[in-house]
Amino acid sequence: MNAKEIIARRVALEISDGMLVNLGIGLPSMVANYLPDDVDVFFQAENGVIGLGARPPEGMEDPDLTDAGGGFVTAVPGAASIDSAMSFGLIRGGHLDMTVLGGLQVDARGYLANWMVPGKMVPGMGGAMDLVAGANRVIVAMVHSAKGAPKIVPECTLPLTAARRIDLIVTEMAVIEPTDAGLVLREVGPGVTVEQVRSATAADLIVESDVSEMPVP
Repeated sequence: MNAKEIIARRVALEISDGMLVNLGIGLPSMVANYLPDDVDVFFQAENGVIGLGARPPEGMEDPDLTDAGGGFVTAVPGAASIDSAMSFGLIRGGHLDMTVLGGLQVDARGYLANWMVPGKMVPGMGGAMDLVAGANRVIVAMVHSAKGAPKIVPECTLPLTAARRIDLIVTEMAVIEPTDAGLVLREVGPGVTVEQVRSATAADLIVESDVSEMPVP
């Protein structure tokens, strides 16, 4: 498995039956492919779809059925199409059980930065500000480092997405929980040691005695 698959498989274990879940663009959208068979959820996209399914087979794409990033998706039985105002009403009203977002940086407080300066050829903010502020649980799914530079840092140097602590960070190397005391290392990735995680992380980590290996079904 590559890094992104490890992350998506681990995040899928955080989703419970009956949830309404938003999956961000890119890596987070892969999570839908690894849900356990006995878990029935509705995935929501900011562009106004509830009940997103996996990407369709090649040649079966419907240009009118896409996720918020324009990627082709399918719809599960019971899916609904709603307008953007209703979609963001669900998000801002606290009706989403969970959102899974990508990240550029997460700092020692658990604050997320996942957009950059408008007008540049770089990621925009999209609906991330509303999602971090409004979803009941926020999981950041991202690779641990970018071009050799740690993405979990003492303080974000990029603009913050929201002034709210996220709930969980999942990378290919670790599962880390931001808490009042700091960033707690809960799990290490397959074949990864605690020291390797510490070496690849710029922020301080709290390491307790019960760090387990990440389950990746």
